[in-house]
Amino acid sequence: MKKPICLITGVGAGTGASVARRFAKGGYQVAMLARNRDRLVELENEIEDAKAYPCDISDLDALQATIKSIQSEMGTPSVLVHNAVAATFKTFLEADPEDLERNFRVNTTTLLYLARALAPAMVEAGDGAIMVTGNTAALRGIPTYAVFAPSKAAQRILAQSLARDLGPKGVHVAYITTDAAINAPWLGDDTQKPSWLKPPPSWKNKPEDYFSNPNAIADEVFHIAHQDRSTWSFDHIIRPYAENW
Repeated sequence: MKKPICLITGVGAGTGASVARRFAKGGYQVAMLARNRDRLVELENEIEDAKAYPCDISDLDALQATIKSIQSEMGTPSVLVHNAVAATFKTFLEADPEDLERNFRVNTTTLLYLARALAPAMVEAGDGAIMVTGNTAALRGIPTYAVFAPSKAAQRILAQSLARDLGPKGVHVAYITTDAAINAPWLGDDTQKPSWLKPPPSWKNKPEDYFSNPNAIADEVFHIAHQDRSTWSFDHIIRPYAENW
């Protein structure tokens, strides 16, 4: 039998790569989307039944063309994991208003486009899953999240709207919030840190399990995507044991 297909956006070195590995291990063909072509090719060579689709998903025309390529070359995905994220950590006076537009497009608008492209086939099959990875910016606003949190809150509400629409039609939609710093490869390496990430001094000398393990996050995403339909859930908040909440 042909393996099912999982489409994953935002396949970076952390959570995205771990999710790709977990679904491949779970018997899926994996379509991996991200901007970094070299990293995707490395993962394609590493992960069995994974295929790289370099794409800047904020370019909606490119996104739609990429989805059509996946459908033509691999088949119709039965699982979508929307893991891509655009973030800006500045106050409303410091940030460029265009950052809000960019963040909204990557975090929320692309979810709408992906769902419109993939959900109809899931509904027709009476089976499928749409998993959206989020963080607590979707639940609260703080000064430095002024142009980030609104896009994540909108993303969560869109996912909830999809869940209430698609659930009765056999498609499971869930929102998975990680309330923690994620132990990505670049976390402790100043040479690899994104320019927008300035870890607080309190992160130094913390034990490894103070941060969320991307492989453990991937296990949760896989589990939720395969819940028995008699016990589907929507909101999940996961955090390390030491996280203060």
